[in-house]
Amino acid sequence: MPYDIRITHQARKDIETLAPKLKRKLQDILVHAISQEPYAGKKLLGDLAGSYSYRLTLKDRIVYSIDEHKKTVYIERARTHYGN
Repeated sequence: MPYDIRITHQARKDIETLAPKLKRKLQDILVHAISQEPYAGKKLLGDLAGSYSYRLTLKDRIVYSIDEHKKTVYIERARTHYGN
């Protein structure tokens, strides 16, 4: 059973800045990858420990957390990994 996807306010702001092509790619990743197998992303360390990262482009990442009890994935960020 797929996980529900919830998008935080900050992630929504990030998504608004994406090009239309990247928005479509993000939608595809959320529906066909993250909601189906959320633990497939890279587990993050440090300040983002407990979150996961999934590649959107060469430099853009989707950062998300998982609530296993609610079967929900919370998209936290959808922006560049390098702070540009």
